[in-house]
Amino acid sequence: MVYLFLANGFEETEAIVPLDILRRANVDVKTVGIGSDIITGSHGIKIVCDTTNENLSFENLQGIILPGGLPGVTNLEADDTVQKAIDYCLDNNLLIGAICAAPQILGHRNVFQGRDAVCYPGFESELPGATILKQKTAGDLNLITAIGAGASFEFGLEILAYLTDDATALSIKKSMKY
Repeated sequence: MVYLFLANGFEETEAIVPLDILRRANVDVKTVGIGSDIITGSHGIKIVCDTTNENLSFENLQGIILPGGLPGVTNLEADDTVQKAIDYCLDNNLLIGAICAAPQILGHRNVFQGRDAVCYPGFESELPGATILKQKTAGDLNLITAIGAGASFEFGLEILAYLTDDATALSIKKSMKY
């Protein structure tokens, strides 16, 4: 199971595109609303989540995804359940995907020491110790980061390849005519 955390103010494209890609491949991914099962994105789009942060179990967890958007990222970072999920993933070498401004959540925890990453331009200083790459996505072991909304397809496909295999990701990519 993968949890995709959503907090009010999230960037819709950065959440929905990876969610769609993973579900097309039958990956068990659940949207998790922070504080409510209805979360409003940064552009006013409301999403009905599969569950809330109050009802989570980390049993069978394969990883988490943190979309960007402000104040969504600030709201994610302030949530204890999100922080516990990050701890669990770090302790168990599970996937952590973060896009746009969301890598700063991990940067504030100093998880990028000597690791490759990308983020929305201007947030590089929030990722101390990272090797900031000039590309749309960066995968370094269990951490996958992406630069922003325009990289949502690449981000979702890289997460899918990590969770399944390259052939599955290529198959979904081709079926979507990407």
